[in-house]
Amino acid sequence: MLSGNIPVLDVRGEICPYPMMRTNKELDENLPGTLALDVLTDHPPALSTIPPQAMKRGYEVEIEEAGSGQWRIRLTKAAS
Repeated sequence: MLSGNIPVLDVRGEICPYPMMRTNKELDENLPGTLALDVLTDHPPALSTIPPQAMKRGYEVEIEEAGSGQWRIRLTKAAS
């Protein structure tokens, strides 16, 4: 699924550690070198597990509420 030109990883309905693991896999294996990824989650602990892992990979993190009990975590990396 795409949000504009940004790939979307929908991990709603999944509980830790799966949202973080799937995000890591997406960044490392499925979309290596991608400059942006939107992660959709409804699992509050993912808000504290995904950002540190993304930051280790050089991504900036922006979290916004996308609905009642749902969030969009936007990961962006400056083009080098």
